[in-house]
Amino acid sequence: MKKIINEPQAFVDEFVEGILLAHPTLLKAPGQDRRVLVRADAPVAGKVGIITGGGSGHLPLFKGYVGRGLCDGVAIGNVFSSPSSAQILETTKAVDGGAGVLYLYGNYGGDVFNFDLATDMAELEGIRTMTVLGRDDVASQPKERATDRRGVAGIFFAYKAAGAAAERGDSLDQVAAVAEDIIEHTATMGVGLSPTILPTTGKPSFELADDEMEIGIGIHGEPGIHRGTLETADEIAEHLVERLITDLGTATGDRVAVLVNGLGATPLEELYVLFRRTHQILEGKGITIAKNYVGEYATSLEMAGASISLLLLDDERLALLNAPAESPFFREV
Repeated sequence: MKKIINEPQAFVDEFVEGILLAHPTLLKAPGQDRRVLVRADAPVAGKVGIITGGGSGHLPLFKGYVGRGLCDGVAIGNVFSSPSSAQILETTKAVDGGAGVLYLYGNYGGDVFNFDLATDMAELEGIRTMTVLGRDDVASQPKERATDRRGVAGIFFAYKAAGAAAERGDSLDQVAAVAEDIIEHTATMGVGLSPTILPTTGKPSFELADDEMEIGIGIHGEPGIHRGTLETADEIAEHLVERLITDLGTATGDRVAVLVNGLGATPLEELYVLFRRTHQILEGKGITIAKNYVGEYATSLEMAGASISLLLLDDERLALLNAPAESPFFREV
């Protein structure tokens, strides 16, 4: 294992400290616990607060999307581990501007358990909360069990749209409805080429031969739906995009937003090769890409691979994606 770290147990606290030092005008820790970060101007009076949270190791996912027009706060767990209910409650209190708080995070058991506990604790504090779960990973469950799917990179679309809705003054119910609408019209699928190595163990989270790939792999190394010999970029894009189109029911004349996301160790050039073929496939079916994002939006430490997300658009969804936003890792002017 080769990593630029100090003590493995200090990894999360040290990189969070680095983020705070690098971006003091955008983020702050409202208390002594540096596992709780909020936007620098939180709480914003009269505005719905949005908080997210989850395990570390996925930057910029979770903590990277705290800022104007996005989330208001984040509760940070250890690598691939959930934050505590106490940390979630502290985040909730730090962003509550009197209009309620939306919990928007990925559909993983430990996160659900601790956010549900925090919901009860927040109620005792007089803070109203609502929850929307990211569940866009089409490989994790069939369409008829879509509510049980994992949340992966496509939750970025929900951060962006719900954050814009909250920023313009929507109510908690309205912001939650926006997030739910985005999630219901988003689908993601990924491919893994090499494993991630946990700092605390120094061991791979799974094994793949040098000439293998795994279609549908999860962002923690959860098993996918097909393991086989590494194929070309065009073939990989075809596997992923065709599955996404079928899942969403996308048809000629539709508009979509596309997110081609790197999992941590994939060169940006390779992501653009995937986007090229994605664009060709969609254009060939008469589907318009009205918005695109290419880069690292939800990683898994140094896992090699990528995911592709599609969001079926209408005028309202596109307007929300185009709204201004700013965080240390994302900016829309």
